[in-house]
Amino acid sequence: MTIRIEDTILKNLIYYEEFTRKTIPYIKVEYFSEPIDKIIFSQVKDFITKYNTLPTKESLLIEIGEDSNLNEEQFQLSSKKISEYFFDRDDKPELEWVVNSTEKFCQDRAIYNAVLESIQILDGENKTNKDKGTIPALLSDALSVCFDPYVGHDYIEDAEARYLSYHQVEERISFDLEFFNKITKGGLPRKTLNIVLAGTGVGKSLFMCHHAASCLSNGLNVLYVTLEMAEERIAQRIDANLMNITMDELEQIPKESYDKKIGRIKNMVKGKLIVKEYPTASANVNHFRNLINELKLKRRFTPDIIFIDYINIATSSRLKFGNSVNSYNYIKSIAEELRGLAVEYDVPIVSATQTTRSGYTNSDLGLEDTSESFGLPATADFMFAIISTEELEDLGQLLVKQLKNRYNDPSMHKRFVIGVDRSKMKLFDLEDSAQVDLIERTNQKKGTKMPWGKKKEEDDIPSFDIGTDNRMSRKKDFSEFSF
Repeated sequence: MTIRIEDTILKNLIYYEEFTRKTIPYIKVEYFSEPIDKIIFSQVKDFITKYNTLPTKESLLIEIGEDSNLNEEQFQLSSKKISEYFFDRDDKPELEWVVNSTEKFCQDRAIYNAVLESIQILDGENKTNKDKGTIPALLSDALSVCFDPYVGHDYIEDAEARYLSYHQVEERISFDLEFFNKITKGGLPRKTLNIVLAGTGVGKSLFMCHHAASCLSNGLNVLYVTLEMAEERIAQRIDANLMNITMDELEQIPKESYDKKIGRIKNMVKGKLIVKEYPTASANVNHFRNLINELKLKRRFTPDIIFIDYINIATSSRLKFGNSVNSYNYIKSIAEELRGLAVEYDVPIVSATQTTRSGYTNSDLGLEDTSESFGLPATADFMFAIISTEELEDLGQLLVKQLKNRYNDPSMHKRFVIGVDRSKMKLFDLEDSAQVDLIERTNQKKGTKMPWGKKKEEDDIPSFDIGTDNRMSRKKDFSEFSF
């Protein structure tokens, strides 16, 4: 007589507590194919969840007898099998063997169920109306089934491992801008959500396109999702950045010269850049997840960093905006879903948000100037504002102000200036004297007139204008991008 692994699992769940504690969180009722096995497992799991102890024979028989969903035949078969389990108690099996065997059973059944569901989706017979884009995620989840023995960090026992973690260099994706590396301790860590706050036309997309070009030049795979501009417009900005020519020149350059520059970029960069456009307010984290899975299957492309342009015109996969859902909860939900996506795929995500109407004319933005939802800065790991004034625009500069920083002390280099060349979609470092001048201006006495025309009151934040007589040159040239 063949012994089924299902019987071994169910029998040991009933009377082998150590095995039960290790395995029951990971076993699912859908892993069992026989209806009677499903019934018994459900009753055992429900009993343990409710009473935190193993069931007795009598308690299981009573619980099954009170289940109104069972017919008489199911009750009789379940009762008979439970009685056999308790009558046929052998010595406890070797724990490691039975745990490993149960894990293999769960893995095999998860893969089988995922393949079966994938076939139903392809045949249009899936009752949940899932589309083909969910198939890679189904198979990936099935292949990742495992019994995780880790149950937490022991403060005393794990002290040595904790000490080593303090001195371990965390992998980060660096900027090509000195002060951004300073305030982030070397760049953006993986599994994080990073937000740019700025007014319309100030430079949200410019910053993301510049950083995407920088990551591509450093050999990283970059995924740029645009919900606002067309794919070609994003690629055009990155063309201007990498080719070191103006946007106007791009529209006039001969095809032969353009192909030559693209060839040089191809030889220069080691990573890949994928730009994907979705209609405004039509895509959520499920669309992004399906895109990542399809890129992995169809192009063998796995992103190292993801840009979402931008968060306010994405949608939530959990909430539907309406009378019962306000903008605070809706935008916060989108931010939480994006951060979950960053954790799931082990990447940093960079996105942007608009300022409020009052923030658009404010020369000293704060978290309160975040449009639509204060829940966004509550969720983000790193958030900074990009500020532009007429005087800064004349100087070819942007002011950056830290708003939230989980990577470093946000009071360190709270404000700094960077150079901007809008015609080439480039950002660059300035001479150190530009930052010194910023500090001096920030420490001006109260009551002085601010250069953009606003007279400071007693509780105004100190001015941080840059004098028009201090036009700064680039700290480093970008000749390596010229052709």
